[in-house]
Amino acid sequence: MAEAATGGGVAAADGSRSRSRSLNWARVLRWGLAVAVVVPVLYFGVTFLQVWWTARHDGARPAQALIVLGAAQYDGRPSPVLRARLDHAADLWHRRIAPVVVVTGGKEEGDRFTESQAGANYLHTKGIPDEAILREATGRTSWQSLAASARFLRQRRIRDVVLVSDPFHAERIRGIADELGLDAATSPTRTSPIKGFSELRHMVTETAQVAVARIIGFRRLVRVEQRFAVAQPEARSAGRAILWSARSGVV
Repeated sequence: MAEAATGGGVAAADGSRSRSRSLNWARVLRWGLAVAVVVPVLYFGVTFLQVWWTARHDGARPAQALIVLGAAQYDGRPSPVLRARLDHAADLWHRRIAPVVVVTGGKEEGDRFTESQAGANYLHTKGIPDEAILREATGRTSWQSLAASARFLRQRRIRDVVLVSDPFHAERIRGIADELGLDAATSPTRTSPIKGFSELRHMVTETAQVAVARIIGFRRLVRVEQRFAVAQPEARSAGRAILWSARSGVV
């Protein structure tokens, strides 16, 4: 009887320890799942707040050059989005924020004008002489335009710049500029036609790009997007939502 009781007690203790281990593993699994969900959401949320804050903040200060990120042009005429950026750049130039304006952007197949040509011609109408304008005419994405601009500005010993674009675009282009070795501030236009839900959608897209790029780098993000485009041609129209839309021209 005593032996049976002892054996039963050992079995009960073993069962209790087994249940305890199971409960511990279940607890660890729950915590692991919680962390796996909460940390990315928190990281995305903080990044969104940074994108929003930069969009609302005008960091214009004396610099060596202004860089205007390109957007669509229609046979030499700036689109409303590009015109808003150029108007703001012209205002900054007349305020003597910088002596030089860099207009950026190449052209689509079939276009007669580049975005930078359309931008330069428009700035002439705002009283900015041609000798105060530099053109980057090859870029088709924000990275390409800023990388090309950084190369020829470096040759002129220009590193201190103010970036002009739409508000939602500001945090990403500042990150790209930093990676390219430019000392960049941002001064977003306040007259962009992109407002409301459309602006919010762009902010979410920019947040996703900035969040990923801070982990892998902006240069590598561009390569990933290019490979994705080659592997998934249909993504050109459908997949520009979260990890796409690296184009500097939006409308």
